[in-house]
Amino acid sequence: MSRAAPLAGLPGLCADALAAGERLLATARAAVAQRVAAEDGAPARALDRHQFAAHGFAWLATYVEALRQMAAWAARLEEKGGFGPLEALLLQAAFGEYLAQIEGGVPMSQGETVRPGDLGLDAGAVSAFRTPAVARLAAEGNTAAVRAAIAAGIAAGIADDAFGDPGLDDETLSAVRDQVRRFADERIAPAAQAWHREDRLIPDETVAEMAGLGIFGLTLPVEYGGSGMGKTAMCVATEELCRASLGAGSLATRSEIAGELVRLHGTAAQRARWLAPVASGAALPAAVFTEPGAGSDLGAVGTRAVRDGAVWRITGAKTWSTHAARADFMTLLARTDPDTPGPGGLSMFLAPKP
Repeated sequence: MSRAAPLAGLPGLCADALAAGERLLATARAAVAQRVAAEDGAPARALDRHQFAAHGFAWLATYVEALRQMAAWAARLEEKGGFGPLEALLLQAAFGEYLAQIEGGVPMSQGETVRPGDLGLDAGAVSAFRTPAVARLAAEGNTAAVRAAIAAGIAAGIADDAFGDPGLDDETLSAVRDQVRRFADERIAPAAQAWHREDRLIPDETVAEMAGLGIFGLTLPVEYGGSGMGKTAMCVATEELCRASLGAGSLATRSEIAGELVRLHGTAAQRARWLAPVASGAALPAAVFTEPGAGSDLGAVGTRAVRDGAVWRITGAKTWSTHAARADFMTLLARTDPDTPGPGGLSMFLAPKP
């Protein structure tokens, strides 16, 4: 940890920078809203025509919320005396990186970077954002020396699980974290590299053990066999699974995506058929969204679905369909209205696999 020390007055710097970020976000919100309101026609169509700006604003809002939550995390730890040098460097690096990206360009994907001008923010708005606190954190918050010190701190604490206090302040979430971590360390980590090297599926017995822990039903309502614990529990569990194997963590999130879709948008019959099996792990879903030419922009999906009597015939190409080889059903995104461009012409199918 001697290679870099936290900046003096870090909490105050972060508070000042967060305030600047929130002011910039408010200005961007007004600018994007003005663009959409100036268009003739339905607001949804106007929003589609300014999709890049709307998408960029969503990213900016997410960045500012992330900084807000990082500051709140640090405040909770300070209050209980758990805000140590490693936690301070993590806070500092997060602020340094996100502030620099907000000003210089947020990479929304490999080929899309949103910059302040794309959101209607002029030089005056950017200058107002670049307060002394923002400038210092962007320049000094996430240097190579800071990252090296974070890596050293994490390495030194791994044996004792002391690599940054998550500040959960919730006994149930802490219990979920500890239980999933033990399972990941004992049952996944020792075999994970062999699975990857040999291109093997995660064994059925491992999936069954995950189901027994309740991994697949953490956020689903109790009436469907889930735990009804909310998104934070899912994040905590996914973190611990991914620490041992990204594949295992991804397996859990497929059920989260499918369960959310069916719970919020499915018919009563669909909820009755699928939610309990998803929660128990008896039915594994696959997310079949991405296409060779449509990844982050799902509104550009071209796979067609045409009604033919009692069935739908679906034609197109999909790729990166996680866990499709072993799934029991697919959440499949296809275009049912070819005359409506963008997301308005799409439908989500629940497609059981033979």
